[in-house]
Amino acid sequence: MQFKNHLFIVLGILSLVLAIVGIFIPLLPTTPFLLLSAALFFRGSDRLYNWLINHKVFGKYIRNFREHKAIPLTTKIFAVATLWAVILSTAFIVFDQWHIRGILIAIAIGVTIHILHYKTLRKEERD
Repeated sequence: MQFKNHLFIVLGILSLVLAIVGIFIPLLPTTPFLLLSAALFFRGSDRLYNWLINHKVFGKYIRNFREHKAIPLTTKIFAVATLWAVILSTAFIVFDQWHIRGILIAIAIGVTIHILHYKTLRKEERD
């Protein structure tokens, strides 16, 4: 294997790790990192690309987003609710400075707008 393929694989694994962490940390987006992992694996390893695309959990996110550019309603609700719960608790429990609280709330507003701007994936569209 060439150095370039190894680099794509390492970056794909790093992106996949970030996607998995993003499941639990609302400010870290999951789907974009999964899409990036798929693109990197596509260039670096057919085996890893096929594994990711056919993965029982991650594969459907990639396929649904690629085909429909949409997010399921339950995912939107969970993501936005978790985001605001973490941001508000962090802003008002951890920080005393109003400017930091304002920055965190501005980030939450931006991420919320980003999530909600995608159309909602209907049940009949899912694979």
